[in-house]
Amino acid sequence: MLTPSTRALDIGASPIRSLLPYADKAKQEGKHIFHLNIGQPDINTPEHALERIKNINHPIVGYGPSEGLPVLRDTVARYYDKFDAKISMENVYVTTGASEAILFTLLATCDNDDEVIIPEPFYANYLGFAHLANVNIVPLTTHLETEFALPAPGEFEKLITSKTKAIFLCNPGNPTGQMYTAEQLEVLMSIIKKHDLFLIVDEVYREFCYDQTFTSVLSFRGIEQHVIVIDSISKVFSSCGARVGYLITKNKPLLEAVTKYAQLRLCPPYFGQQLALECYHDADLYIDAARQEYKIRREVLYNNLKQLPGVAFYKPMAAFYNIVKLPVSDAEQFCKWMLTYFVHNGNTVMLAPANGFYFNKGLGQKQVRIAYILNSNDLNKAMECLKIAINQYPA
Repeated sequence: MLTPSTRALDIGASPIRSLLPYADKAKQEGKHIFHLNIGQPDINTPEHALERIKNINHPIVGYGPSEGLPVLRDTVARYYDKFDAKISMENVYVTTGASEAILFTLLATCDNDDEVIIPEPFYANYLGFAHLANVNIVPLTTHLETEFALPAPGEFEKLITSKTKAIFLCNPGNPTGQMYTAEQLEVLMSIIKKHDLFLIVDEVYREFCYDQTFTSVLSFRGIEQHVIVIDSISKVFSSCGARVGYLITKNKPLLEAVTKYAQLRLCPPYFGQQLALECYHDADLYIDAARQEYKIRREVLYNNLKQLPGVAFYKPMAAFYNIVKLPVSDAEQFCKWMLTYFVHNGNTVMLAPANGFYFNKGLGQKQVRIAYILNSNDLNKAMECLKIAINQYPA
């Protein structure tokens, strides 16, 4: 009997989408689901960007440059001026979403069985991409009790071996909503230089910081050859389906290596790049309004969480995620129960079990990730459902 490859069988399922069969069945039964499990914003994509796509009238949609359209690369480089990055279009590669940028980065920086240190919990797909690249993730555990603060430099150094090639951060953080300060990043830079490592930073959520100013690692001087930034239009412009991301670095040999992978997949999506290009026109007003809206939603979530007995939580500094500890023995079973058995006024809630964001098995068993991506009215209704569900849960 033919079977899938061991590689395919060994890769883990997405914790963000793993409960979809339960959700599909709940919808078939007529339940309305408030989706707090996935970072799909309900804020509209910029209207003028959508109009650009509607008005494209090319008789042939041909291949483009493997590194992306030059005009988009130049636009992104100028966008980064406000973060004191001082980059040029030659430093920007357009990718098919941030996902491809992550995969290209791991393939271009690491050999088989090399190690990358990542604070956990982390975006679960990092694990899948590391699996594809045959790279070993070395987790450094952070804790809800300290709001998932960046560990001390010495904790990173304890994990560095002869196989270590990079430290990988998500800043601002998915799934935690934490944000690392300029001072914390500067200390980490000294470790990167001391051990001659790459520093890979996923900065996709940089525009959604609420209490402190964001610092891009591209703004640091004297470490340019070590730094790689991952970016995307998915969240900042509410354009997840456009599949446009970026790999940004000043390391020319690394970009030459990335070029080989980019050429294998030929080119990034043409229509997505056209939408992205228009998104950056007059972007500040759109971004400021989106940031303010998420800040309001953060307060709605925080105020609702304060009403839930036995729940451990914190106020996230950035992004639109919050890891919450529920008064249940197994959060994944609770999430399945909510979709299968619970309904309130025709509604139920879908959450992401947090155990899937941890490398170390057994961690996060009582935790969920809540994505506060719904408007305030729906978010209040979702939290009302959650409160009643916790009270009714039989386990």
